Amino acid sequence: MSELNVTPQEIRGAAIEVLRANDLGTMTSAAPNLYPHMWSWDAAFVAIGLARVSVPRAITEMRTLLGAQWSTGMIPHIVFSANDTDYFPGFDRWGTESAAARPEGVKTSGICQPPVHVIAVRHILDRGRENGGTDQAAAEAFVRESFDGWLAWHRWLADVRDPDRVGLIEIHHGWESGFDNSPRWDGPYAAIQPGAVEPFVRRDTAHVADVSERPDDSEYTKYLWLVQQMASVRFDDRAVQEIVDFRVRDVFFSAIMAASTEVLAGLAQELGREEAQELRDLAERFRAGVAATVDPHTGLARDFDVLAGRWIATETVSGFAPLVAGGDEGLLSRQREMLQGPDWMGFPGLRFPLPPSTSPASAAFRPRTYWRGPVWPFLNLLLGWACGRDGQAELEEKLRSTSLRQLSDLQFGEYYEPFTGEPLGSLAQAWTAAAALEWLAGSTDGRPAAS
Repeated sequence: MSELNVTPQEIRGAAIEVLRANDLGTMTSAAPNLYPHMWSWDAAFVAIGLARVSVPRAITEMRTLLGAQWSTGMIPHIVFSANDTDYFPGFDRWGTESAAARPEGVKTSGICQPPVHVIAVRHILDRGRENGGTDQAAAEAFVRESFDGWLAWHRWLADVRDPDRVGLIEIHHGWESGFDNSPRWDGPYAAIQPGAVEPFVRRDTAHVADVSERPDDSEYTKYLWLVQQMASVRFDDRAVQEIVDFRVRDVFFSAIMAASTEVLAGLAQELGREEAQELRDLAERFRAGVAATVDPHTGLARDFDVLAGRWIATETVSGFAPLVAGGDEGLLSRQREMLQGPDWMGFPGLRFPLPPSTSPASAAFRPRTYWRGPVWPFLNLLLGWACGRDGQAELEEKLRSTSLRQLSDLQFGEYYEPFTGEPLGSLAQAWTAAAALEWLAGSTDGRPAAS
């Protein structure tokens, strides 16, 4: 399996040790130095891995995240821990102390990230049922007690972030996408002219060997300007939409919304909840929204810049959003062929045939720079899960076996250089270790329940 002659048992042991070292008790820090707090979509992937080791600990992870949910239904993208005050921008810089919707006594950011959480909840439930006994009882109880929180989250996204009901989630900061400095956002960011931004000292560049891996200071100034804009209206949903300088319909976020809402519909059906049909309708709305973005010339899905009134066409992995959303088999078949083709997994010289975050054939490709080229292990896990859901066992196995070869260096990098295979960013990344644990199990579950 491994070019480094590392056994599956060694990978498993090393991955468990990463999660143990990053464990803060009730939450898992994303990485020990660069990311000392809980990130929203990281936590979901972490919980998927934790469920392979301890169902109760996986439940605790998701319960902690849900405990930070705002009264509006939003789940914030950072829940700040008490273990490190050196991270920037920290709670004080966010200004969410003035946000009426933030839960009392919980320090959070004021934006969100893609809603993969219910997919993790489904995994926890499946692991609990596999184990039986107290694990099954705890998992089933957790699904019942937390359902209304996940429902509120999905309803908030569908209402507040898809105001025109087009089946596409609108984001107000590149950080909300999770693809922070992707070429997807070059156009929208280029149009931003920041006002006065309070002085800042970054911390992220101190934790990487090469600062060119990270966004530069001019980009970061714009990131902070958007935060200041939102804080100026106390993160009020409607007011933010009126004044913020970044409004983009994010196709990959929307694809995750479609997939996860379908999973939530399945859980609703199992619980005998009347919202099951409402959720199926929402999932279909977002599947259709994602499919409607596909560029007829390139075959890739596109984002839409609301303020500029135009499509954003880039050669990034977000173009494969339909594979996550599911839907028309003709479209998905064409996308799977493209994904494995010469501009992506089949590009000459890749260390491992895995999809880079930006196509190496693109002029925007930067092999070492965050979301502008490197390979992200957690994203391959998500693509693999979608393949399993859709019965694409061959592609799922290709992603699984290749990912495990990549992770056999036992470094569990945040992201990887596509041609050398070098781990980049922060090492001992929790969601990378979690992905390894799930891949090792060879699991294809966590899928939506059949209608």
